[in-house]
Amino acid sequence: MSTLKTKDDAQIFYKDWGPKDAQPIVFHHGWPLSADDWDVFDSFRKALAGNRAQFFLDVPSGPFYGFNRPGAQVSAGIIRNCWRQGMMGSALAHYEGIKAFSETDQADDLKAITAPTLVMQGDDDQIVPYKEASLLQAELLKQGTLKIYPGFPHGMMTTNASLINADLLAFIRS
Repeated sequence: MSTLKTKDDAQIFYKDWGPKDAQPIVFHHGWPLSADDWDVFDSFRKALAGNRAQFFLDVPSGPFYGFNRPGAQVSAGIIRNCWRQGMMGSALAHYEGIKAFSETDQADDLKAITAPTLVMQGDDDQIVPYKEASLLQAELLKQGTLKIYPGFPHGMMTTNASLINADLLAFIRS
């Protein structure tokens, strides 16, 4: 497994898919799922601790992918894949992860990033409201570019992959 160790001895898993001489591009996912693919947060911790398997069915079945919206085209495969990834992860990491990202001020970390950074979020994100997240993130980054997607959910990278991938590629090439 490919990992790197930080100054504070944290081990971070990564996947390296490109040629060894290529410019690296880092994709970061804020929730502790696998590398393949939230009092908004006390209730998440309670649900996770109470019945983790049900939590990883309920969240993707509803707000995560916007499947609770009128007219949404629900995908059982997407829900099952999210469940699979969630059940593969550490229950403690999930619980503590919710605590960390809901209670930790990461402003100084964002201010320290000097690389060009694309911040993407849907304005119908029911998990993390974009006005409290991506708008501030883009302001704090030295070279932040903000892209808000009208009507897109938190899980937009899965539900709207073709548009997101095209925008990622355009950013990378810019």
